[in-house]
Amino acid sequence: QVQFVESGGGLVQPGGSLRLSCAASGSILGVFMAWYRQAPGKQRDLVARITTSGSTRYVDSVEGRFTISRDDAKNTIFHQMDNQKPENTAIYYCTVLPFRPDAGNSWGQGTHVTVSS
Repeated sequence: QVQFVESGGGLVQPGGSLRLSCAASGSILGVFMAWYRQAPGKQRDLVARITTSGSTRYVDSVEGRFTISRDDAKNTIFHQMDNQKPENTAIYYCTVLPFRPDAGNSWGQGTHVTVSS
């Protein structure tokens, strides 16, 4: 199964930007990809997803501020996060869609994003 390594997190001030990366251990061709996040004390939720043709969809709270993209040649997806808000503080994970633990899908370690002044 393909494994994912997320990077690019850190501390950012409200209104600032971060760009997350997710490197896959194998090909992501033909696979829908997504970013999830888990805020402290909360469940892990879907934030954005991208189809094989590049069509994207976001949760309402990040629409217009976050942009998911993919580079299949590099087996990498990205997450540009602009105009950050404190409520975006979370661990961010990437994975395939649909996520199927029974098929061997697993979570990476994620990358921490903290939005604070």
